[in-house]
Amino acid sequence: MAALSTFASDLLEEAKRFLEKAREAAKANSDGRDALLHASLMLGFAAFEAHVNAIADDFLARGDLNPHERGLLAEHAVELNHGEFQEKAQLKIQRLEDRVLFLCGRFSKSPIDRNASYWGDFMDAARLRNKLIHPKAEPPAIGENAVERALSAIIELLNFMYVSIYKKKLPAYNRGLSSKLSF
Repeated sequence: MAALSTFASDLLEEAKRFLEKAREAAKANSDGRDALLHASLMLGFAAFEAHVNAIADDFLARGDLNPHERGLLAEHAVELNHGEFQEKAQLKIQRLEDRVLFLCGRFSKSPIDRNASYWGDFMDAARLRNKLIHPKAEPPAIGENAVERALSAIIELLNFMYVSIYKKKLPAYNRGLSSKLSF
């Protein structure tokens, strides 16, 4: 689990660095700004999902989870077999938002407030990511401010999850959008 958590942190730092590189490219009127923004957004979501998976892994070791809870955390199918629900090794992808809501609802005293700004900002970020992943007739125009807001939303939601579940801040929280990388 520690390796996954470290990888998740590294991905977040890379996402922030690509945003910094996009800002530099914009100042220099350099090609590649859009590619850097796209990379930043996609790595930000990869980091978020890796963090969610690391948190889920922490709880999979518990003995008090029912098969449906284990299935949701591990993203495995659950089937009724001889009158009992059993988790299967078969992959069953769950909506990211559902996993986040479940983790905070089940393992913290502070469930997600879906009316809070951090949740609304995260859902806006998810819509932005979906525009990039599932483009329609027009290619999406994804600007620097939109990517900044998306990464900020990811960091805010991760921090809420860490504080409510682990009672400590996300390690990268105080750095905000400043990356510790220099490539």
